[in-house]
Amino acid sequence: MNEPGTEGVLLDQETLHERLDDAPAWLSEHYRTFRESMLADHDGSPFPCYFGIEVERRGELLYAACESTTEPAALLRFRDVLLEYLDTYRDHAERVPLAVFFKPLADDATEADFHEALWHVLEFLHVHDPEPWPEDIPTDPDDPYWEFCFGGEPLFPTSRAPFYDERRSRYSPVGLEITFQPRAVFEGITADTEAGQQAREVIQERMAEYDGVCPHADLGDWGAEGDREWPQYLFREDDAESPDECPMNPTREHPKAPAELLEPGAWQRFSAAGDADSGGPSPTIVGADDD
Repeated sequence: MNEPGTEGVLLDQETLHERLDDAPAWLSEHYRTFRESMLADHDGSPFPCYFGIEVERRGELLYAACESTTEPAALLRFRDVLLEYLDTYRDHAERVPLAVFFKPLADDATEADFHEALWHVLEFLHVHDPEPWPEDIPTDPDDPYWEFCFGGEPLFPTSRAPFYDERRSRYSPVGLEITFQPRAVFEGITADTEAGQQAREVIQERMAEYDGVCPHADLGDWGAEGDREWPQYLFREDDAESPDECPMNPTREHPKAPAELLEPGAWQRFSAAGDADSGGPSPTIVGADDD
């Protein structure tokens, strides 16, 4: 962890703070607005997720930056970071999310563009996952027990983006931001526990105060009949700009990508292929439509 640089590496808070002066302007601004939203009140109301507030305040959160939502080299490099996070997050604290900041899309990007970007990233991770889909998690996104899986673990990725007008808790002014939380960090606070029910009530009350609107209609609980996980990853603002069905089509087929692209450091193959002096062929990449 904490290799040189800020992009494509896993960073703890101390290291991120040390490197922000040399980081790209978009990343510095991304983190500044992220931290501000976690720790500062909005119209007198604190950020709804007090778990998020506490891990940022205590310096326990882990971070990553990704230069693109589409370029294979950047996404393969991020894939390695996510695997490293899954291998090490238990060593940091009891509940440690990974906050990922993506380089901004075009200035005229629409809500539809952000939905497409999110699902392209998740599909890419699925296709280039070195581990098979867990046997105990269904692959049908319409199943209440479905959720995104990677590296053999179920994950809950929640996203923030610039297109929100009212839902300040999901607003990120710079670009797409995804926070990954392993299902394991929710042990003891799921909806079927008293602590989980209390946490949900408090978060929803705080969300209504912070956003100034009712909690989103898609907000639900994993495993609850009628609730679905995938619409919660990036709440829709405009029905016409958001997907009606889960854009991802997960399968248990494994592997889905060539073996050389499942190896750590596979992103470097693209750098070598782009070098005019290398003389080597470009690697074959499996895209989101090739699953």
